[in-house]
Amino acid sequence: MDSRATAMVRTTFKAVAADEEGPGKVAGSFYAILFSAQPQLREYFPASLDTERERLVKALAHMVDRLDEPDELLPFLAQLGRDHRKYGIGPEHYPAVGNSLISAVRTHARTELWTEEVERAWQECVELITRTMLVGAQDSDLPAVWSGTVIEHRRVLNDLAVVRVRLDQPMRYAAGQYLSVQIPARLRMWRYLSPAVPPNAEGELEFHVRGRTGGWVSPALVGHTDVGDRWLLSAPMGGLGVPRNTRRKLLMIGCGTGIAPLRAQLVAMARRRSNPRVHLFVGGHHPCDLYDLEILSELAVANKWLTVTPIVESDENPWWHFDSVETSLDLPGLDPCRTGRIGAVVAGYGPWADRDIQISGSPSMVQTTKFRLMAAGTPAANIRHDPMF
Repeated sequence: MDSRATAMVRTTFKAVAADEEGPGKVAGSFYAILFSAQPQLREYFPASLDTERERLVKALAHMVDRLDEPDELLPFLAQLGRDHRKYGIGPEHYPAVGNSLISAVRTHARTELWTEEVERAWQECVELITRTMLVGAQDSDLPAVWSGTVIEHRRVLNDLAVVRVRLDQPMRYAAGQYLSVQIPARLRMWRYLSPAVPPNAEGELEFHVRGRTGGWVSPALVGHTDVGDRWLLSAPMGGLGVPRNTRRKLLMIGCGTGIAPLRAQLVAMARRRSNPRVHLFVGGHHPCDLYDLEILSELAVANKWLTVTPIVESDENPWWHFDSVETSLDLPGLDPCRTGRIGAVVAGYGPWADRDIQISGSPSMVQTTKFRLMAAGTPAANIRHDPMF
């Protein structure tokens, strides 16, 4: 796409997004139009499309922002195409998908903005999206889904569990990536999770799951998962990964279960002979939220290139914390614990202009931390995070 077409697509999308409910309306219209054109696809999706609409909005915003960054956009689209095979979408469905997206945006764009030239720009954009997704979906080296068995379910907090799954066949993924899972209790409902360990010969994945209030899948993952359950898992996605440049220093910022993709990378790096200096800030609302601190302590003690700084917003655990043993923040290899909001604390160290930066956590935490860093002088180009969380 040329710069003029890219600008028109962005302008239209931002105009729609200016209405707080605009992106959600576009997503709702997209699925309504798609299922009207291809009614057989409806059975592959859950009864409630709230999560799918939210993901579509995030993915579309990410794509529009990177139309002039092919090195970032094209791999993301190829991964998205591989991931969507889990829904049963085949090459014959892509024209309907593309037409549905254009129709949905056109429906909610202001009439004066939607010209013939804008329509052509969106057609070019959607053609790029669908063509690249289709190429990714046709990757014959990867199955549409993997299957695996739960071999461990450990309740760490009232609303947090560590789950280990052994795959029936190997999966190639990069430490730091994420994938979606489907559990028996929530058929056709897929939830994105990040493995907390790198690929291994045993074919085991470890997931850290926090139950989200009002969520459909995460509470079931935490409270109703049993050893022996059979899961389905989709193709890996994401742009986070172990840095190849061993000279460029790395800053990692993780909050809650967002530590999982960062920990996977650190474990993978610990197997290498040479690594850059890494400073990891791990945060939580309360000390008990730093549930993985002992593992991080062991990594820091064994690897002198790693610095770990814990951060909590409150020095006290909440009243409902069921563990009678107080959470220790004073472990070997760790910096003294800091108190405050993680974005403000990290930005208080300076602009980190000499670092590659990865942020992982809830969407609000990622955006707040990113804005804090940029306000402190951090170049936006240095900061990476995944778009689907």
